[in-house]
Amino acid sequence: MKGKPRVLGIVLAGGEGKRLWPLTADRAKPAVPFAGNYRLVDFVLSNLVNAGFHQLCVLTQYKSHSLDKHISTTWRLSNVLGQYVTPVPAQQRLGPRWYHGSADAIYQSLNLVYDEQPDYIAVFGADHVYRMDPGQMLEQHIDSGAGVTVAGIRVPRHEARAFGCIDSDATKRITSFLEKPDDPPSVPDDPDVTFASMGNYLFSTSTLIEALRADAADRDSMHDMGGDIIPMLVDQGTAHVYDFADNVVPGETERDKGYWRDVGTLDAYYDAHMDLVSVHPVFNLYNRLWPIRTATPPLPPAKFVNGGTATESIVGPGSVISGSTVTDSVISADVVIEDGAVVEGSVLLPGARVGKGAIVRKAILDKNVVVADGVRLGVELEADRQRYTVSASGVVVLGKGAHAD
Repeated sequence: MKGKPRVLGIVLAGGEGKRLWPLTADRAKPAVPFAGNYRLVDFVLSNLVNAGFHQLCVLTQYKSHSLDKHISTTWRLSNVLGQYVTPVPAQQRLGPRWYHGSADAIYQSLNLVYDEQPDYIAVFGADHVYRMDPGQMLEQHIDSGAGVTVAGIRVPRHEARAFGCIDSDATKRITSFLEKPDDPPSVPDDPDVTFASMGNYLFSTSTLIEALRADAADRDSMHDMGGDIIPMLVDQGTAHVYDFADNVVPGETERDKGYWRDVGTLDAYYDAHMDLVSVHPVFNLYNRLWPIRTATPPLPPAKFVNGGTATESIVGPGSVISGSTVTDSVISADVVIEDGAVVEGSVLLPGARVGKGAIVRKAILDKNVVVADGVRLGVELEADRQRYTVSASGVVVLGKGAHAD
């Protein structure tokens, strides 16, 4: 009987996430909390684990403590079965230098590949919100004989200038890979649609090792997976595209099929949360056949006292809504909102405190933020801009541990 192919998953989680500042002022982007219960890295890890990929290395670098801790305490698989999810910090194995790009991060970590000796390597990004069965992508990769398969999502051609764009032929072979082109190519079956790279790749192991070695020897390279490795393999004619629209996830609905969001800006992060609290959200958190996995803190249930109410909202465990009104908001674990306060259209991360009579409107409060009694956030944006971060669409953002008084 033919055994299953051996797959090593490498999750790239070392990015700074500058566009999400101040949420990334004290943590790596993949460690940013999302949807009340999760961290962004939980989405990619859930997809890989649900698909049966159980040897996973998460490459970290930038302000990685909270990310390392989350992975180490949350993502425990079966040691008896040889399963693991492990954070791998930059180790300077090839000299006194840190990672100089995503390709260099893997090159410096090739000991992981040599130890595991996989047939295939899944290299996935760590900071997107989506559901995907990468096992189906692996099947296409094996059947095609490609050296690398790149996951592509269909986007309107007029919006594709913001992405790495894939031009492919009818056999799904990639003919060019263009970074944010002025004239994006179209997919073979629709002139108004472009394949945008999702930043998820499946490699045959020998192909990846050879490409990384060649890239490391190229002094002109930026040592980036999307910018250097994929174009190299496109030129060699060994790169194929996997159409994300073909992916079928158990339990998905027509509404959430194909959902994928880059929540790399404050406004995108905020908008994704506002979708979750809508009556019929596009992204379904309640799909039990393909769960987004995480660990929840040992807290009591949420409590509503003194007439406190929350409507069209998510409220996490341990939170207390006391004599206050919450609407259209995501309230994470261990949040306290005191008497007379009003929270509207906001995202409150774990441990946030909103004092008596305060108003929080269209805001993101990071962990352990304290809003003092009577303070008004999101009411007078010009005043808020003098003290806090305000996004392009007017979302007021307070960083971790900030005090508004």
